[in-house]
Amino acid sequence: MTNPTTATSTTRTATAIWPCLIFRDARAMSAFLVEAFGFEETGVYAREDDPSIVEHGELRWPLGGGIMFGSHGRDDTVFGQRSPGNDSTYVVCDNPDDLFARATAAGAEVVRGLRDEDYGSRGFTVRDPEGNVWSFGTYWGE
Repeated sequence: MTNPTTATSTTRTATAIWPCLIFRDARAMSAFLVEAFGFEETGVYAREDDPSIVEHGELRWPLGGGIMFGSHGRDDTVFGQRSPGNDSTYVVCDNPDDLFARATAAGAEVVRGLRDEDYGSRGFTVRDPEGNVWSFGTYWGE
């Protein structure tokens, strides 16, 4: 049996880890993440009696995986009551220079500009309109 903590994969089109974020305005954030970073919206499931409340949303990343999200305050569970704007996510990208230009043109706040890291990655870090920190780079991990 393969140990999932030591297994390696040569396929980079899927992932078993999906960060789950909470947003004050889930629909606006979904639109921002599509425009600024290039995520693809694959599903948004809103409350029937209040379409402004997103129960579950999903954005796919072109290189594999994605994020799940929902509206803050949608329920009394730990998932609905988390504080929005406190998440930090690293996303692998192929062309950080073009993505940096796209993200800043869409209004992402620069936290750390484009730079080359001593471990071989090139990337940057920005903050979205709700305060979440997004790092993008070419490092796939070891």
